[in-house]
This record gives sequence, C-alpha cells and structure tokens, in this order.
Amino acid sequence: MSQTNQPSINPITSMDYPDVDVIRVGDTYYMVSTTMYFMPGCEILRSFDLVHWEHAAYVYERLDSTPAQRMEDGANIYGQGMWAASLRYHEGVFHIVFVANDTHKTYLFRSGDIRGPWEKSEIEGFYHDNSLLFDDDGKVYIVSGNREIHLTQLKDDLTGPAEGWEDTVIVRDAADAPLGYEGAHFYKIGGKYYLFLIHIPKNGRRTEGCFVADRPEGPYTGGDICDDDRGYCGSGCAQGGIVQTPEGAWYAMLFQDSGAVGRIPILIPMTWQDGFPVLGDAGKIPESFDITSTRPDYQYAPLTGSDDFRNAPDAADGSADSFGFRSRWQFNHEPDLSLITRDPAKGTVTFRTGNVVKNLVQAKNTLTQRTTYPGCSARVTLDAAGLQEGDYAGLCLLESAYAFLGVTRRGGQLYLVRADRIIEDPSIWGIRKDEEPAAESVLEPLTESCVTLEAHADFTMMKDEAWFAIVKDGASRQIGDVSKLRFRLDHFTGVRFGLFAFSTKQAGGSAAFSDFRYEGV
Repeated sequence: MSQTNQPSINPITSMDYPDVDVIRVGDTYYMVSTTMYFMPGCEILRSFDLVHWEHAAYVYERLDSTPAQRMEDGANIYGQGMWAASLRYHEGVFHIVFVANDTHKTYLFRSGDIRGPWEKSEIEGFYHDNSLLFDDDGKVYIVSGNREIHLTQLKDDLTGPAEGWEDTVIVRDAADAPLGYEGAHFYKIGGKYYLFLIHIPKNGRRTEGCFVADRPEGPYTGGDICDDDRGYCGSGCAQGGIVQTPEGAWYAMLFQDSGAVGRIPILIPMTWQDGFPVLGDAGKIPESFDITSTRPDYQYAPLTGSDDFRNAPDAADGSADSFGFRSRWQFNHEPDLSLITRDPAKGTVTFRTGNVVKNLVQAKNTLTQRTTYPGCSARVTLDAAGLQEGDYAGLCLLESAYAFLGVTRRGGQLYLVRADRIIEDPSIWGIRKDEEPAAESVLEPLTESCVTLEAHADFTMMKDEAWFAIVKDGASRQIGDVSKLRFRLDHFTGVRFGLFAFSTKQAGGSAAFSDFRYEGV
C-alpha cells in the first residue's frame, strides 16, 4: 500500500458524473453514475485510490430500444433515461438497480464480472433514487423515494415486493424543503442501519443528511452531516455513497453542482463518533487529506481524449467499448449504426443522415464526449463534400441551448455557419424547444469542403462560456460571438462536445470526421 497526502484533491474526475454510488471489491473500487439518455449507458468507473478513475464497463448498449430512445418520429428522452443507480456486490455477483424516467420501469442488471455480460431483468414497481441492501439475515431491501423515503422488502428473486409487505415510510422531509429527501444510500454497519440522503432545506443549499436505526423499519434519528460548498459558488456537496478502504478508513463520494460542465464527484474523508458518521472536519470538506492506493504504480486510462479513429471497431482490448468506438465516446441517444461508416485505415468516421429534422437536438448519431473543469477545447477536421441541400454538420457544445460551428449547403454552395439556440428562460428548468432551429449569426461562403473546427469552453467558477474558431494554416480565427452555456433540467446533463450531421430537407447526405483533438486546461 502507498499513502500520500495530496493537495487540492477535489473535484474528482473534473467532469459530469452525478448521483454516484461506490463500492470496493478486493483491492478495486467501482463507481457508477447517472448517464440518462446517452448510450451506451450506465458507465462504471474503476479506481485503486478513490482519486484517479478510469472506464471499466458500460452495463448496456441499448436499454429498451423504444421509439423515443431511438429518436424516431420527433420523440426523444432528453432529461430522462437512466437515473441514480445502486451498485452492490453480493455472493460473487455485481448488482445494479436503476429506474428509467421515460419507461417508468425499475431495472436490475447482474453479472459475475464487472465487464459483463450483464443479465437484464425488471423489479415490479418504480423505485426513484433507490438503494439496495442485502441484509445479513438473508433479507433484501430497497429504499427509495422523494420527500417520503420508502422501505420495501423484496422477494428472494428480486422480482418485486415480498409477499404481504406493506409500504413503509421510514423518513419524511419538511413540507417546505425546496428539494425533499432523495438520493438514498442504505447500509448496515456494525449492526445498525444507516440511510444517507440529499435535500435542500428551506433557505439553504444542497446538504447531505444521515439517519440511523436499530431496525430496517426504524425509528430513524439523525440530520445534516455536510453543509459545505468548498468555497465554490455557494454550491453544496451531497448525494452519493460511502466506502471503506482495506485499512479500515472511510470515505464519502458525493457530487457538487458545478454549472454547465455538470455535476462533479467530491471525495470526503469520513470518521465515526458515537456510532454516527462525521464528514470531513465537522461537516466541512478539507482541501487535502491522506489517500492510500492499493496499486500505487498503476497507470490510469483517461476518461476523455483525442481520437484518430484508427482503432478497430471490434478491438478485443476494451478500446472499442462504445458501439466500436473508444469508451470515452457516447451517442446522444441509441445510435443507428447503419448510418455510420468507419475507415480505420484512413482514420475517418462518416455519418449519413437517415431522416429530416428541424435542429441539432433532433439529430441522430451525435457522437459526444464530456467536457472538463475548469476548461477544455476540442478540434476536429470535417469533410463536408457529401452534404446535400439543407444539411448541417460540425462541432457542437451539446445542451438544450446548444451552440455550434459547422458547414451547411445552401443553394448548392457550402457555407461556414455559426449558430446558437437561445432559450430566454433564466431558470434552471429551461423550456423544451425541440421544434425550433438555432439562430445563425455567421454565414461565410467556403471555397473548399474540408475544414478544421475548434470549440473552447471556460467553466471557471461557473463562468460557463464558449467560443468557436476555424483553423487554417496553423492559425485559429474566432467565428461569431461568445456563447453562454447553462445547465438546465430539460436535458439534466453537463454540456458535451459533439460531432453531428443532420438534414433539414432531404435525408441521405453525409459528413466525414477525422483527427479529433481534445485538450484540458
């Protein structure tokens, strides 16, 4: 084992991994988070020190292949999909339980290997923000809910509530809380039952609470154990799991709302006082603390990065873990692979349009990577020769109020186009504008079909701004004004870089991308 005191440990990953749950199996930590509408979905990360993380697996490529998940007939699942999974390891089997807010189902996936394959089934009922507990008496419980937290004993086969079980509310939040208790994480430690919850008290910010009882049914006593923003924009840290190291030390992994970049994991040392957890220094999160690695010389694969698109789609080494793409990529919904052509020898990926849409958020097969705090940039080369009249292709920052720099064909001529979809509503809720196109601020005729595009994002202390540039002869020229980025609940995810192509008049056009470059600040 190797122990070090690392300055400025947080934020962990520096990117959008919300609603985390974390466990340790042997010398390895695993963390799962919400992936919502992105596919493949339900990503699991792996670590040996709780600070550095890498991709381990996706639990599913496609969930139910509904018309909305496939983006058919104008439908989509933005702001929905897979939420807040519970990750457990019991008797040699990994268990993952989550709900999808578009299908209103509770899913159970099981595998003896974190890499899969995963066996899919359903649990009768809908268990929002659930947490699974295998009790040492052989009973299995699931805790879930918002404001009212419910305890349900499951059947031995986990298919639904146990016979004769009556609904049991074990904790209630105040009626005036802007966000009632949710995000349950349920544990049995030292013979007692611990329930960790997120909420927003009246006139407060996100805080983490904990309640303890001698029996699963309660009664529970407790309260807030963490109310701290780390000096970051008044944004509290809450909702997540706890885990114990091989040496017996405890840590909590929560998340912090961080503006447009998304919700980022925060690691906090945890101690015990009279059988009750204490996070950090009496609820305050220290900047640095001791960390022990079970594999101190291990080299982690990055969660984001450049791509020359030369990896083989069927690579057996895990480098093709996302529909034949590297694991750092996800599609905005379930992709239509019949519209995608890979040429590893040339290092190109070509997207052909399969339908007619009105704007970028309706486009199929947008290929995305997370952005990183405090800032990052992406560059890609686009060959737009295959675009048809009314087609668009390019590099975007994807959210409901998206921004992009790309190429369009109009009147037979190719144009460089800069566009933003403006949502005037200043609230976090946003307004769904699935039918409205973006406003174009720049339209420049092009003399060549091959262009190199850049996108830059600055998330420093929620500055949340972006700008775009075209690169020629090694020099970058900014195109258009700076865009304001926002995290809104209509999409409910951090902004991402995206490669896209869509048609507004007639399907069948194509765009080829190559040499994707990613840089963090």
